[in-house]
Amino acid sequence: MDESSENGESSESGEPRGTGRTGATGDAEALRHLHDGGDYRRLAERTADPDVLRQLARAEYPFVWHAIARNPATPAEVLAALSTRRHSTWNDNRLLELLAAHPALTGAALNALVDLVAVRLRAEDRPYAAVLELARRSEVTVERLHWLGHLPGASAWLRRGITRALAARADR
Repeated sequence: MDESSENGESSESGEPRGTGRTGATGDAEALRHLHDGGDYRRLAERTADPDVLRQLARAEYPFVWHAIARNPATPAEVLAALSTRRHSTWNDNRLLELLAAHPALTGAALNALVDLVAVRLRAEDRPYAAVLELARRSEVTVERLHWLGHLPGASAWLRRGITRALAARADR
């Protein structure tokens, strides 16, 4: 037994304290045993249970939101809900970048993200990485991307990045 297990902290497998289960049932049970942000993050990284991901999205830790946005099992409605979470400019922009890259975010939810990124550009939050991720997605029209690139808060550097990302897209 390692020292962290003796102290009641995370196990060697990285599961939250006091849990030895994995899978949907184990992950739902693990929600009752979360003690700190690291426990939340580890669960967000490994679970494929949409209900657990929904509950974790309510956490107040931006690094948990990031882990949820990186998780390929996260459903689109959870991703859309995460897009409205705010913490700090850096964390917010990182979250927008991860959401823009997530393949489950499509259709109306993806268009809503484009609109949100536009709001953040106008507010001069500089969500440039999110714009460039959006530019890599064939579902986002060239017109919408050029519109983003010409909003207040956009830079010449961002416009060049959009042009490069569009040139690399498979649909072009």
